[in-house]
Amino acid sequence: MLSAPAWVAVGLLGGAAAAARLLIDAAVTARTDHPFPLGILAVNISGALALGLVAGAALEGEALVIVAGGGIGSFTTFSTWILDSHRLADAGHTHLVWLNLGLSLLAGFVAVALGHWLGGLI
Repeated sequence: MLSAPAWVAVGLLGGAAAAARLLIDAAVTARTDHPFPLGILAVNISGALALGLVAGAALEGEALVIVAGGGIGSFTTFSTWILDSHRLADAGHTHLVWLNLGLSLLAGFVAVALGHWLGGLI
C-alpha cells in the first residue's frame, strides 16, 4: 500500500509527465509537415529508454511506483500511438501504418534493452 505522500508524488509527477508528453509531441510535430507521428514516436522511445533504466537500476518500492507508474506511465502513450496508426490508415497511408507499428515496437524494444543495460551500470 502506498503512503499518502507517495500518492501525491504519483499525481504530481504524472501530471508533469503528461504535460511534458504534450509539449514534446507538439515541438517535434511542429518541425515536420509529414503525416508520420514523429512526436509520439520520440515520446514513446524515450519513455521506453527511461523505463529500461529504472528496471536496470532495480528501483523498487514506492520509488518504483512513483517513477515508473506515475512518471513514465503518464509520459508514454499506447492509446495515442494506436490512434495515430488508425488516422494514418484512414488517410490512406497504409505503408506508414506498418512503419509506425513496426518501428515503434522494434525501437521500443531496443530502447528498453539499452536502458536496462545502462541502468545496470548505475
